[in-house]
Amino acid sequence: MLETVDLQQLTQEYLVPYSIALVQAILIFVIGRFVAGLVVRLISKLLERSKLDEMLIDFITSILKALLLLVVIVAALNELGVDTTSLVALIGAAGLAIGLALQGSLQNFSAGSLLVFFRPIKVGEFVEVAGVSGVVEEIQIFQTQLRTGDNKLVIVPNSQIYGSVITNYSRKPTRRVDMVFGIGYEDDIDRAREVMQGILDADERILDDPAPTIAVSELADSSVNFVVRPWVGTDDYWAVLFDTTEAVKKAFDAEGISIPYPQMDVHLDGAVAGGDASGGQPN
Repeated sequence: MLETVDLQQLTQEYLVPYSIALVQAILIFVIGRFVAGLVVRLISKLLERSKLDEMLIDFITSILKALLLLVVIVAALNELGVDTTSLVALIGAAGLAIGLALQGSLQNFSAGSLLVFFRPIKVGEFVEVAGVSGVVEEIQIFQTQLRTGDNKLVIVPNSQIYGSVITNYSRKPTRRVDMVFGIGYEDDIDRAREVMQGILDADERILDDPAPTIAVSELADSSVNFVVRPWVGTDDYWAVLFDTTEAVKKAFDAEGISIPYPQMDVHLDGAVAGGDASGGQPN
C-alpha cells in the first residue's frame, strides 16, 4: 500500500509536470522552428527584391536562421526548467571571442556587404582600387577578383577596397582623352593646330559635344607643347588614344612638322677644348 502511494505521489509531483513541460518544450521547438523558417524565407524574398547579390543573401539568411534557431532552443530549454542564464552568458562570451578572432574577416564581410549594397563597382567595369587596376570579375563576400590588362588575377580584400579611393573608369558613358604633342619652335603653330583638328574631325568616334580642346599648354625647353583633349565614349577610350597618337605622328611627318626630343646645346667660350686660349697643347 505504501509503495502504491509513493508511486502515485511520484507520478503527480514529478512525472506528470515534467511530461507536460517536455511536451510544451517540444511544441515550442517545433513551432518556433517553423516560425523561424517563415521569417527567414520572408527576409530572403525581401532581399531578393532589393536585387542584392545572391551570395550575400544566402549568407545573411544563414546567419539569421542560426540566430533564430538558437533563440528557439534556449526557449525550449527554459520551458524544461533548465537555467539558461549561464548558457546565454556562455554563448555571448563565445560570440565575443569568435568576433575578436575573426575581426579581419568581419571587416571584409561588412565592406563586401557595402560594396554589394551601394555598388560603387560592378562586375565587368574597369576600376582602380587599393592601387590595383583591372576589370572586376567577381565580388565575393570577403574579397573581390580583378583581371589586369595583362590577364593576371588579383584578389583584393574588400576592407582594402572600401577603405581606399575607388576610381571607376567605366561608370560614366563618356571620357576625355588627354594627350600632349610637341612641335619645334621653328614650326608653324597654326598649321600644327589645323593638322590635329583635321585628325579629330575625321574620327567619327570623337564627340562633337563637348567639343575637343586643342591649345598651347607649355613653352618647354625643347618644344612647344599642345594639349589635345577630345571626348569619346568610354568603350572607345584606348582605341582613340592609340589611333590619334599614331595619326598625329604620320601627319606631322607628312607636313614637315618636327616632333623634337630633349637636347642640350653646349657653347665653349674663350678656350678650345683640350687646349688654352693661345692654341698651345695641354701639359
